[in-house]
Amino acid sequence: MFGLQYIWDSILQYEAVLRSPYFPVFFSITVYLSFCLPFVVLDALSSRVAWIRRYKIQQKTSVSWKMMWSCLALSLYNHAVYIFPLSVLHWYWRPVSYPVMAPGLLRVIWDLAACLLLFDFQYFVWHLLHHKVPWLYCTFHKVHHKYTSTFALATEYSGAWETLSLGFFAAVNPMLLGVHPMTEMLFHMLNMWLSVEDHCGYDLPWATHRLVPFGLYGGAPHHDVHHQKFKSNYAPYFTHWDKLFGTLHSE
Repeated sequence: MFGLQYIWDSILQYEAVLRSPYFPVFFSITVYLSFCLPFVVLDALSSRVAWIRRYKIQQKTSVSWKMMWSCLALSLYNHAVYIFPLSVLHWYWRPVSYPVMAPGLLRVIWDLAACLLLFDFQYFVWHLLHHKVPWLYCTFHKVHHKYTSTFALATEYSGAWETLSLGFFAAVNPMLLGVHPMTEMLFHMLNMWLSVEDHCGYDLPWATHRLVPFGLYGGAPHHDVHHQKFKSNYAPYFTHWDKLFGTLHSE
């Protein structure tokens, strides 16, 4: 509790920045690009460094600077044209209050798990529909499947509808569950990290799916199969929904 309180007190020193309508977009793009950067370095080196390439899931593929720039440009465009105006409306409609006290550690863990599991379910349903209904796939989701070999900056390579609808789930879940603002920030960071890791294209020894036991978490190999096959592994993170609906493929 005391450690979290110290961190929260430090964050509250910048409350004026937190209350700015520009902060959500700045936070989102900064965290996203920071998480992508290590994998961009790996992609730049993998063709020349054997010990990096050995962890690449699709070892015969490579990522060009043109591909990365194309993905980055679309992500920046979506943030500027769609996410920023909506974040300003949200700032005007729902001013955020920042309590003095930090949440307890167990409450943070519980709320993070709840937000993540709810988002995982919402994404699974959305994703399944956008593959099973041809019109939805061709009109909205096909953009994201341009690259059958995943890489980090392809995480947010998507059209306006996909960006906004999935962003809506991520934004509204902390509100629905009534979590502390600090927990909300942590959830957005965790959600972005797991999404980037899903698309990174590497099966690293310390990856999340290797840390979570019993095959409960799919990770990058799980999502890479989805980008190759299209008709399996619809859940973004955990494997229970794909197991339940018979859409789980591990090879």
